[in-house]
Amino acid sequence: MLTYWRSLPISLSMLLCWLAGTGMASASPSTAWCMAGKAAPSLLQRAEAALRQTPAPLPQIHTEGTLPHQGIFDQSIKAKQDWFRMRDLALAWQGSGEQRYLDAVARQLDAWTRVYQPSFNPIDETDLEALIDAYAITANQLPVATATQTRQLLRQLAEGYVTRIRTARQPLGATFRNNWNSHRIKLIALSALALQDAGLQKAATELFRQHLERNINAQGETLDYRERDALHYVTYDLEPLVRAAIAARQWQQDWLHDKAASGGSLQLALDWLRPYAEGRLQHQEFVHSQVRFDFIRREAGLPGFAGNWQAATSRKLYALASRLSPDYDTPLLTGPHLPDWITQCWGSALNDTSSN
Repeated sequence: MLTYWRSLPISLSMLLCWLAGTGMASASPSTAWCMAGKAAPSLLQRAEAALRQTPAPLPQIHTEGTLPHQGIFDQSIKAKQDWFRMRDLALAWQGSGEQRYLDAVARQLDAWTRVYQPSFNPIDETDLEALIDAYAITANQLPVATATQTRQLLRQLAEGYVTRIRTARQPLGATFRNNWNSHRIKLIALSALALQDAGLQKAATELFRQHLERNINAQGETLDYRERDALHYVTYDLEPLVRAAIAARQWQQDWLHDKAASGGSLQLALDWLRPYAEGRLQHQEFVHSQVRFDFIRREAGLPGFAGNWQAATSRKLYALASRLSPDYDTPLLTGPHLPDWITQCWGSALNDTSSN
């Protein structure tokens, strides 16, 4: 295990979770999900606000393919804020040790895991990463019933996505080769790590490598760029893969530098986007997109679907990538201040270079 990750002591809660029995390698993360840094004032402020919010779970979330005010788009956007509140509360607990934050995480997890039913639409569900973070940060100290119920949801999520990728109709449709699959792989990888399930970790690695072959070419261009003519979708494609790569480092996999047989890699794709992210190159968005919904959103006036791509929209991507390599840790790429939840979790870029 990388020396960057510190070990946590086995707690009574962890032992009881294991005794509950779910077939996992262990009941909760045996290593720290992220380093225990001091909680930033901005994060504590959000956590305090989160304490005043009552969880409002929905059985399902749906925003994909719809516009604001259509269907349950607005309700879904509002409900998903609970997931981000969970992560803020978990990090506030980790950074301060205050029990009230941990209790609030448990209340949120209980509310959502009793109601939510996975749709296996990765665009709708991609932000579940924040719920997974919240569980993994607090797992060893959660009430046994809360931890067990949350693990059941994560297992259902991960195994369901693995099955859907492996049984996808051949030849593969676009959503099993483009950003949709990147989001599937992220949810599988994060769940696999949170569950400490070696079988799911192996599946995540296998599916990631297959996806590289289909998604990123030897020049570093993503399939999404070729289909959508938009850097918006390059960023949206790479963000989940970078988050998955951060998780994979904990089971000794270097997904940043892994190369597909065709020559594509996550590093190549990040480097391909870099001159645009640094403002050295410009790009007019969606001019030659092959996807009709892009033009519907442009006509509806949604920002980002016409005109020059805004480099600032890739800052979160490179903030995450900077946790994998110091090469991306520059103000031009990440902006002057990294998101507090990223810096508290992973601090500076990982130093292990044994697999480079």
